[in-house]
Amino acid sequence: MIYPKIPLAQSVIEICKAKEIQHIVISPGSRNAPLTIGFTNNPAFKCYSIADERSAAFFALGMAQQLQKPVAVVCTSGSALLNYYPAVAEAFYSQIPLIVISADRPHDKIDIGDGQTIRQENVYANHILCNANLTEEASEENDLKIQEAIFTAISKKGPIHINVPFEEPLYETVEELSVKPVIVNLVSEENEQVDLEEFVQIWNTSQKKLVLIGGNYPGAISQECLNKLGEDTSVVVMTEVISNAHHPNFITNIDTIITPFNEDDFKEFQPDILLTLGGMIVSKRIKAFLRKYKPKQHWHVDTLRAYNTFDCLSQHFEEEPDNFFRRFFPKTINIDSVYQQKAIEIREFRAEKHKEYLDQIPFSDLKLFETILRKLPDNIQLQVSNSSPIRYAQLFPVDKSIEVYCNRGTSGIDGSTTTAIGASVISKKQTVFITGDISFFYDSNALWNNYIPKNFKIILINNGGGGIFRILPGHQENETFNTYFETSHNLTAEHLAKMYGFNYLKAENESGLIQNWNDFLKDEKPMILEVFTPEKENDTILIEYFKSLKQLK
Repeated sequence: MIYPKIPLAQSVIEICKAKEIQHIVISPGSRNAPLTIGFTNNPAFKCYSIADERSAAFFALGMAQQLQKPVAVVCTSGSALLNYYPAVAEAFYSQIPLIVISADRPHDKIDIGDGQTIRQENVYANHILCNANLTEEASEENDLKIQEAIFTAISKKGPIHINVPFEEPLYETVEELSVKPVIVNLVSEENEQVDLEEFVQIWNTSQKKLVLIGGNYPGAISQECLNKLGEDTSVVVMTEVISNAHHPNFITNIDTIITPFNEDDFKEFQPDILLTLGGMIVSKRIKAFLRKYKPKQHWHVDTLRAYNTFDCLSQHFEEEPDNFFRRFFPKTINIDSVYQQKAIEIREFRAEKHKEYLDQIPFSDLKLFETILRKLPDNIQLQVSNSSPIRYAQLFPVDKSIEVYCNRGTSGIDGSTTTAIGASVISKKQTVFITGDISFFYDSNALWNNYIPKNFKIILINNGGGGIFRILPGHQENETFNTYFETSHNLTAEHLAKMYGFNYLKAENESGLIQNWNDFLKDEKPMILEVFTPEKENDTILIEYFKSLKQLK
C-alpha cells in the first residue's frame, strides 16, 4: 500500500480509519496532497473529488445528513477552507457531524507574505464544536487532539475542524507506515434524567397541550409514541413538512390553520403547555403566535440543544424523545378536553376552503405545488430548497412514505442543490429536489459533479426572480426592488443541463407539467424539469389564498 511520507498525514489518515470515517470528500489542491495520497490509496475510504469547495462541503453535508455519521471534507490551504464556511454553519445549527480537515502552511510561514496563506487556526470559531490545531510533527498530543475532535463531532452532532500544517515536499510516498497513532476510546457522559413527577402533575391538569415538531429524521420518534400523542384529546400536534412524523389527527399545514385567526381565536388556541421536538421551525406564523400568546410552560426534548425560540422555555429534557415518552406516558392520565377536536374541525373546514380556492386559480407557484406534491411517487426522498419552495410545501400534505429534508439550520439558499445530490448518493431511493430559480443558479456548480445518481431529479421553478420578496410585506414595484431584492433575470437551465449531462424538460402550464411527468420520473438519467410560472401573479394568488381561508363563519 502507498502512504504519504509525512508522518503527520499518516496519523490523520490512520485515526480516521480507526474511528470508521469512511467517506472523504476532497477538494483538489496541492498543500493537501499528503492527505489526498493517503485517503485515495487506502481501501478503507470511499473518496470523492469535488472541485468547488463550497459545493464539496455541502455535498459532504448531504451525505452526513443521510448517514447520521461523520463525513470528512479535505482542502488545501488559503481561502479554500473559507468556502466551506456556509456548510459548516449549516452543520452547526442542523446538528450534522461534519469533519473539516484543512491543510495549512507551517506556522513560521503565516503572515510573512507567503502565497495561499491565511490565519487558518480557529477560523470557524463562532460555528464549530471543536478546533484541533495540530503542530507539524506527529505526536501523541496531536493524536489525542484529532480523536477528541472526531469524538465531539459524533457525540455532539456537529462540525469540527482539524487544521494540519505541512512542509514541502508534499508528494513523496512510502510503502510502510512510520507512525502508529495511539488510539483511545472516549466515552461521553450520560445526561442526568430529570424527575418527571412535577411535570406529570402539570400535564395531567392541563386541558390544552400543543406539541410542535420541527425538522426531524424519519423514525427519530417511534410511531408508538406519535400514536399516543395523536390519540390524546387534550393534545394538538402540529408538524412541519420536514418533521417526518405522521398521524391522522396531526395538523400538518400550520400556516393554513392559524393565519386566518383573529384575536379571540388565538386566545382560545393558546396552549397551557408547549412541548417541542426536533429542530428548527419553518413557520414564521407559529413563531409569532407563540411569542405573543405564550404558554405557561415550554418544554423541549432533545439530547443536546434547546432553543428558546418563543422566549418562554422553562424546561429542557436532555434525552431522546422515545426515552422521555416511555418514562412519561405511564404516569399520565387522559382528561376531558375539546382542544384537539376543535383543531381538527378547523383543519377540515380549512381543507374545504383550500380545495375551493385551488380549483379556481390559474397556473402559478401555488397551483404547481398542489400538482407536484399530489403526484409524487411513494417511498422517495424529497429534498426542498429554502425561501419560497419550503414555505409552499408547508401548505400541502405529503404522503407519509416520503422522506422530506431541507437545510433549515441557517435557512440559506446556498448549497441546497449540492446537499440534495450528496444525500442522494447515500440514499438509494429516488430523490426529487424542488428548488427555486435563484437558489438553483446560485448553486449551479452543484451539477459539476461526477457522482450524481441516475434517479436524481430536479424540479426547477422559474418565476424570473426571488419570488419570496414579493410575498413579504412592504415591497414596492420599481427598478430598485426588481434589481436589488427580487433579482429579476431571464435565465433558463437548458444549456446548463446539456453542459452537465442532465436530460432536460420544460413546462409552461399545468398540462405541460402533467404531460412530461412520467418521462421526468422514469428517464434513466439525471433530469431537470424546468417549470415556468408567472413572475408577478404568484404573490397576489398566495395573498388571496390566505384571505379566502378567513371565511370561517
